[in-house]
Formats: sequence, C-alpha cells, structure tokens
Amino acid sequence: MTVTRVAESRTEFKLKSLPEDAISSVKFAPKSNQFILVSSWDCSVRLYDVSANIERHKYNHELPVLDVCFRDGVHSYSGGLDQTLKMYDLNAGSETVLGDHKGAIRCVEFASEVNAVLTGSWDGTVKMWDSRVPNCVGTYNQGNERVYTMSIVGEKFVVGTSGRKIFVWDVRNMGHVNQRRESSLKYQTRCIRVFPNKQGYVLSSIEGRVAVEYLDSNPEVQKKKYAFKCHRIKDGGLEKIYPVNAISFHSVYNTFATGGSDGYVNIWDGFNKKRLCQFHRYNTAVSSLSFSHDGSALAIACSQLDDSDDTPEDVLYIRYVTDQETKPK
Repeated sequence: MTVTRVAESRTEFKLKSLPEDAISSVKFAPKSNQFILVSSWDCSVRLYDVSANIERHKYNHELPVLDVCFRDGVHSYSGGLDQTLKMYDLNAGSETVLGDHKGAIRCVEFASEVNAVLTGSWDGTVKMWDSRVPNCVGTYNQGNERVYTMSIVGEKFVVGTSGRKIFVWDVRNMGHVNQRRESSLKYQTRCIRVFPNKQGYVLSSIEGRVAVEYLDSNPEVQKKKYAFKCHRIKDGGLEKIYPVNAISFHSVYNTFATGGSDGYVNIWDGFNKKRLCQFHRYNTAVSSLSFSHDGSALAIACSQLDDSDDTPEDVLYIRYVTDQETKPK
C-alpha cells in the first residue's frame, strides 16, 4: 500500500498554555471550529479559542479528569477519577455538580436526541442525566464490567467494556439493550466511534488493530465487516505493535482518523478499505483526536500514556486538513 506522508506545515500549529499533565480528551464545539474543550490528568478542564490561540476558561476537579463534552456552545460536562459529573456554564463561569458514580467516570457524551448527558463508569454502569436539572434519570448495567469507551450518533449509542463486550443501545428507549456483542478483536478495547451515517462503528484495540463493524444483523450486511492491522512499526527484524488510542470521524466524508501510541495519525476510508494518508510522526503517543463539525480541522492531543521514564511535553496540535487528506478517492 502506498502511503502519502504529509509533512508538518503552516496548516498545523500548537495550542499555547496547555495543561501540566497528560491530555485525556479533546472535543471541538458542536457547531464551531473556534472552540475546543480539553480535559487533563492535571485535574483541569480548559476551553481554548483556537483562532486566537488562547485559553478562555479553566475549571478543576479534585482528581484527574478523563473525559469532557459540550452540550452546546456554552455548556460543558466533565468527569474523572473523583467520580463526579460536573456541568460548567462557560458564559457565567459557574459550575454545577450533577451527581456521581461509585467508580471513576471514564466517558462523558451528550445525547442531543433526548437532551441528556450519558456517563460511563468503571463501576460497570452507564447513567443518564437530565441536562437541565441535576437529576439522574436512569442507571444501566453494562455487564458489571468497567466502561472503557462509548460513542453516540443520533439515537445510536454504543458502549465498550473491559471484557471486550459491546452493548448497543437506543437512547430513546433505554429499557433494554438492543444488541450484545463481543469485540471481533482479541485484545482489550481502547476506543469505539459510531459512523456518522449510523450504519456501524469502528473499534480499536491495544494491539494495533481496528475493526469496522455493521449494526444491521442481516447476514449479507455482516459479510462486509472486517479488521485490519495498523500503528505498527518495523524496526530491524522486529515489528513493534502499538495501542490505537483514538478515533475520530469526518462528519462529511465518513472517513476517520486513528491515533496510536506510535505517534502517528492515519486517515482511513473505511468503506473502501483504504488508507488515505499518514501525517508526520508526533513527539509521543496520540491520546485523543477530534474533527471539527465541518471536518475542516483536526485536534491532535499528544501525551505519554504509559509509565516510561521518558516524558515528552504534552502538546495539542490543531491541523487544518485538506480534501486530499480526508476525502475518499
């Protein structure tokens, strides 16, 4: 396979005044390329104005923050090791504690379809919260396994757990699980993202692989699912295999980016089973990725994720991507 490598250029820049520890999650605002939320192991959540390259807001949790999301342009939600879900009003500069879990909150997503916040926890549950009042409206068991990743598009809500289980829910009716699946990858799940067209999801593991799965159980549709190797580097006679930590979809083209502990970002055309390009190598592991709502920009968080003695600086790049990099050929 030929790989188009894309060098560092003026289309990419570093954000200033970044967190003092690893970046756990980055999310662009729902309808703007200008604002991005960043959660960190330094216990902070920060809002950046990308176009001016400045930090606009910052608030803290008592312990490291593992995930963050927007409700709209002016409200954020965040959770982490302090087991507490916070809402922050970016206009008023005020925070509200919505409630908590019995374990760390690993994932936070906003479900616009039902105007609710969803949190996935290491306590083995997902909770749904009314976004207008601090009120938990439901607790849903995920097989008594830690929630590691989750993704929502419209009504489709997919949860991945520590034991490689996948739960597919419909947020309009959380009374029962729509599908219980097992990951088609042999090793621990790192990230799941639902296709923008809601036909399926992409799943990555700690063992340099990505699976493309379809939700329709029709055998003809299921024949289309596949998995592929990526984020592996040949070094002499050995192949080093790296976790695939992050996935983000381009909302216009249905292509997706993957980020790995090898420091690379790849862009894939999942339907045609092709790699479109690979960016230059970053200084350390790619911990989180987020395309802007129109797909014109990609946020690339680079943070050391393991306990190695070598700790390169934590960096967040904003890259303005081209059709050549992201559009199916």
